[in-house]
Amino acid sequence: MGRMRGVAERPAGLTYQPELIGPDEERSLLTALGAFEFREVRMHGRIARRTVRQFGFDYDYGSYQLTAAEALPVELHGVRERCAALADVPAVALAQALVTRYPRGSVIGWHRDAPAFGPTVVGLSLGADCLLRFQRGEGDDRRVYEVQLAARSAYVLSGAARASWQHSIPPVPGLRYSITFRQLRTP
Repeated sequence: MGRMRGVAERPAGLTYQPELIGPDEERSLLTALGAFEFREVRMHGRIARRTVRQFGFDYDYGSYQLTAAEALPVELHGVRERCAALADVPAVALAQALVTRYPRGSVIGWHRDAPAFGPTVVGLSLGADCLLRFQRGEGDDRRVYEVQLAARSAYVLSGAARASWQHSIPPVPGLRYSITFRQLRTP
């Protein structure tokens, strides 16, 4: 597993789908995303290199609260439908969309998606390829896994991959966008 130490184990509940969309649709999406206004991400008093735009619901990284946000733009409806089909959930169940812009060299540290979000997370990768890393446990019990997210590919995190494993992205080699669709946790 590259430089990661631990026992290689694929997380249960991880689905990877190369080429969920074609090159023409990717170009169209990248043009649309390029026109979005993105906001900085501030976590633990630090500003991340990546920037974000949220739809459906806005998640505040400081207060951990959700508030209503602008509706999903029509340019993202088709990919939400395909992501929902991949995850075998209704498209309307993917109530929150997070569009992230990763400039070259951007990272995202080890984390699980916030508990405000439900059992299924679906991501679409656009632009530069990147590595998606997984870990759980410590010491001799540490389990690790890596998957190369190619442009136009998608992944689903459900079950243990969503609940028990952390994931991260090391520095990206070039400009990358991700569109992450998430369910809300039911009270």
